[in-house]
Amino acid sequence: MSELSKPEEDLQDPGEAQSPVEVPHLEAEVWEAVSHLASDALAATSANVEALPQEILDRMMANLLNFLLLKYRAKELTSQAEMLNEVLRDNQEHFPLVFSEVSECLQLVFGVDVKEVDPAEHTYILVPTLGLTCDEMLSDGEGLPKAGFLVLVLSVIMRCGDPAPEEAVWEALSRLGVYVGREHCVFGEPRELLTQVWVQEGYLRYQQVPDSHPARYEFLWGPRAYVETSKWHVMAFLLRITEKALRAFPFLSAEDAGEEE
Repeated sequence: MSELSKPEEDLQDPGEAQSPVEVPHLEAEVWEAVSHLASDALAATSANVEALPQEILDRMMANLLNFLLLKYRAKELTSQAEMLNEVLRDNQEHFPLVFSEVSECLQLVFGVDVKEVDPAEHTYILVPTLGLTCDEMLSDGEGLPKAGFLVLVLSVIMRCGDPAPEEAVWEALSRLGVYVGREHCVFGEPRELLTQVWVQEGYLRYQQVPDSHPARYEFLWGPRAYVETSKWHVMAFLLRITEKALRAFPFLSAEDAGEEE
């Protein structure tokens, strides 16, 4: 899957991409998630659909994922006909499988829901999970969607208690492959994102624990998080997708998976 990860380049129009497909900014963990989703999809494929080699399925999913991320960034609708014509082309018989798995990946990894707005024409809109608008606040219009990560952070704060000790939040996130001081190709530098960007945007609060010497810090939900969603909605969403989420993040250990349940 390493050939699909090009962190220094911008997202390309899938119509211009050459084989092997390049999907910029997506690091190994994300593409490992895509690979696992593809493997499960192949196992569930009906007998009348010829099984595809893993590499070909990964490539088809990469193309469609790249295409839909561009649509999300541009706030444009898309349709089944457009996806078939622009992306899958000679592999149209595999559209239901590929579309289903890519939609799941978008929801679990990037926090983007694919919703059908016209069943007759099979037209779709891409919207942030739980209505969170953090991706709309990117000043340069670039970068990958982070609403999925924000949902994870809000859920971690809930699990650790609200307020949640800073060290407990970082420990929980490290089990998902996100570490303080280490640049993440999807989420960027996590400390800056959590303690500055999302604090300024009102999604999180980051404050010193009262009377702590030496100073210790804690995270809380911010006012914007309460406006755009609720703890009940976050919890309901996580309960609904727990099994899928664990499958989408295979680098969770068995022990961590048991704790998540």
